[in-house]
Amino acid sequence: MTNSSMVTEFLLLGSPDGWNMNFLYFTVFPLIYLGTLLGNLLIITVTIADQNLHKPMYFFLRNLSIMDVCYISITVPNACVNSLNGNRTISVGGCATQMFLVIFCAYVEVMFLSIMAWDRYLTICQPLQYHVKMNPQMCVCMTLASLLSGLVYAGVHTGKTFQLSFCQSNVVHQFFCDVPSLLRLSCSDTTSNMVLLLVSIIIVGGGCFGIIIMSYICIFSALLKSTTRAPRKAFSTCTPHILVVSVFLSSITSAYLRPSSTSDTLQDVLLSSF
Repeated sequence: MTNSSMVTEFLLLGSPDGWNMNFLYFTVFPLIYLGTLLGNLLIITVTIADQNLHKPMYFFLRNLSIMDVCYISITVPNACVNSLNGNRTISVGGCATQMFLVIFCAYVEVMFLSIMAWDRYLTICQPLQYHVKMNPQMCVCMTLASLLSGLVYAGVHTGKTFQLSFCQSNVVHQFFCDVPSLLRLSCSDTTSNMVLLLVSIIIVGGGCFGIIIMSYICIFSALLKSTTRAPRKAFSTCTPHILVVSVFLSSITSAYLRPSSTSDTLQDVLLSSF
């Protein structure tokens, strides 16, 4: 068996059996979605309209907001509509498309967060070289590199997942299609898939968050050594990035806070992040 033809559709269950989550789908989730949508649209509008914000930091913040709108629009509206009409099924093709887009958006967001951390590092620690290293051409190149590598990354993981056979249960215990949930449903050997996911976490996740952490270590070190107010004033521009990183991590964590076993929850948080 080398394909998923034995299962023609999946059933998305965003909550444990017996839990009535209609209140969340009808009230909390739409409010969160609208709040996130309006907040990101405001950021996009302001960073475009205000000439003073036409800087690399806000260029990537605007791109990050665009990706965030796409990311949440892929999953939340569909979950709310499915709960409203009582139809929680999704075709294999639809599931593959949703998985590809979720992975793509999450990957690109992490890339943008890393680039923004490096941007803040250059601003505070290497101000004389900032305009040389973060020129408009470089910003466009880094954006295109993030998008293109994201397509490859998402394609590899989605293709690898849907090469498996799904001949047992078709119930996905999540409100969208993600890799760990589908691996549990497969009746094929998923060892290579697990290895690929773990390697991805180490290289992509570890590398990107390593850049963020090291950037802020250097920033805080420069602030402690500084005797002037200029670096301290520049640090205030790090606030948007710190807030975005915090929201990104909390959203990933909250998306997988389900009353399942500890090992399953931890596995979901780690593997589905990348």
